[in-house]
Amino acid sequence: RLAALLLDCETAALKSVQKVETAGRGGFLAAGKPQLLFEGHIFWRQLQLRKIDPAKYQAANASILYPKWTKTHYKGGIGEYARLEQARKINADAANASASWGMFQIMGFQYQLCGFKTVAQFVSAMCQSERSQLLAFCRFITKNPQMHAALQAKKWATFARLYNGSEYAKNQYDTKLLNAYKAYAAK
Repeated sequence: RLAALLLDCETAALKSVQKVETAGRGGFLAAGKPQLLFEGHIFWRQLQLRKIDPAKYQAANASILYPKWTKTHYKGGIGEYARLEQARKINADAANASASWGMFQIMGFQYQLCGFKTVAQFVSAMCQSERSQLLAFCRFITKNPQMHAALQAKKWATFARLYNGSEYAKNQYDTKLLNAYKAYAAK
């Protein structure tokens, strides 16, 4: 409730985002590690930003390094940690920036908008608690005025586009958010 007050939005709206991002499983896996999804196409870009040629590493790392989005290599759950560890051997900061973390699945490269000086600090906070994950989400949303306004107004298509990118409709993020909101608001 406090987070909803901080964001000036309905608790049901906030819970809807969390439900859609982690299928309602919360911020941590049973193994005590934060939920995460490693994105190989983001890793490609993060390496380039660090002046590292991803093509040099691609042949030996095809399941974690590719130029265009695909879900082919997703392992899900704890399996994503093997992919993350493989990527960290190439460049730890780029790897951490290339995963979405916690109960709101915030991309590591957004660490500054979440109030952290480094991606390592962001990852550390994601590992601490769901409370830390929630506070990072609140900071992230308030630093994105359009996204914040869309969440407050429950404009799910706008929120989904801003939060998940232009391909949100392929995964029906807006519909999932609306359905989750309806379920929570009815309680």
